[in-house]
Amino acid sequence: MRLFYRFWASGLLACALICGPVQANPTAEAQRGPVTNLPLPRYVSMKASEGNVRRGPSLTHRIDWVFTRRDMPLRITAEHGHWRRVEDRDGQGGWIHYSLISGVRTVIVEHELLNIYSRPDPDAPVNAALEAGVIARLGKCGPEWCQLRSGGYRGWAPKAYLWGVTEGELRD
Repeated sequence: MRLFYRFWASGLLACALICGPVQANPTAEAQRGPVTNLPLPRYVSMKASEGNVRRGPSLTHRIDWVFTRRDMPLRITAEHGHWRRVEDRDGQGGWIHYSLISGVRTVIVEHELLNIYSRPDPDAPVNAALEAGVIARLGKCGPEWCQLRSGGYRGWAPKAYLWGVTEGELRD
């Protein structure tokens, strides 16, 4: 019996040396990017007016898409070196070089005609109306409303009608 425990303990030691440390909460580690240590997924925007989206994280991989809209919001889902795996609001995407994206936050209007109000209240005066597909700069966000800037207008809109911000996200 003693021989069995020695064998078992040496097997555990070998596994620990080969497999690495065991983490108490593996999902917490999976929620951070291995390169930047920033949360995954997270939103960014296109810095460039054109960006090649590749099948894998290097210049040798085939180009699947070309994003051609500056300031378009994208969701980063993975990181590898200088590359970020991104997707747009339709779920299309791939790997893009980090130099083509920015941490500036933008959103896309997903409502046919979205009123932006002077304050986060549906009874407040309407400052402007934005059509579906309009890209707006994201400002403060509360539990249900976000402040937007677009086309020289500024106001508040319900978060539910925007792509590029998560439901529970709060911003100052």
